[in-house]
Amino acid sequence: QVQLVESGGGLVQPGGSLRLSCAASGRLYKIYTMGWYRQAPGKQRDLVATIAGGGDTNYADSVKGRFSISRDNAGNTVYLQMNSLKPDDTGVYFCYIDHPMRYWGQGTQVTVTA
Repeated sequence: QVQLVESGGGLVQPGGSLRLSCAASGRLYKIYTMGWYRQAPGKQRDLVATIAGGGDTNYADSVKGRFSISRDNAGNTVYLQMNSLKPDDTGVYFCYIDHPMRYWGQGTQVTVTA
């Protein structure tokens, strides 16, 4: 069993920055892909960024150049650095890990508003 705990969400003005963290715990015996999805009110959950066990990253077109995903040396914590935030970035951000089945965090709210 794997547990994911997210932190770092909040309220920020357009153009601001936030850093989300997601710590995985449990019986982790291999580094698998981790990443972030977000869900805006009334919309489906969309992929934001992923990082594979080997470090390869992938981003949604809407966040390329503004967001950066990384993980710690142990591979158990993933971060999402979000810069130049826009109101369209508002939503609940969910962390996941493929281990190999997919586990989800509880979500953290990000609100970008003036």
